[in-house]
Amino acid sequence: MYKKLNEEEQRVILHKGTEAPFSGKYENFFDEGIYCCKQCGSALYESKDKFHSGCGWPSFDSCIEGAIREQLDKDGRRIEIVCAKCGGHLGHIFRGEGFTPKNTRHCVNSIALEFQGN
Repeated sequence: MYKKLNEEEQRVILHKGTEAPFSGKYENFFDEGIYCCKQCGSALYESKDKFHSGCGWPSFDSCIEGAIREQLDKDGRRIEIVCAKCGGHLGHIFRGEGFTPKNTRHCVNSIALEFQGN
């Protein structure tokens, strides 16, 4: 059972859009808890894996095992990340940037997430 999404959530999650940089509510948010998929509620990221990258979107260097699926973006250059359960678009993954020791950045649209605090 999926949640009813508003027009902007549909644009990003279903139609693979992107929210404006520095506009999302989780970009500078660092409370402890779990970030879940806005559409299906699946747990995606733990707060311990979130870091500030300065890119304008929430950044994580790891996901909950099995929660994310990677696929080639329609532009053929980037790797898109989607919820493994419902296929909702989350953002893109980048490697080799050196932000963290894991050398991985999941760049996620805030609008695709729902936070559950500890």
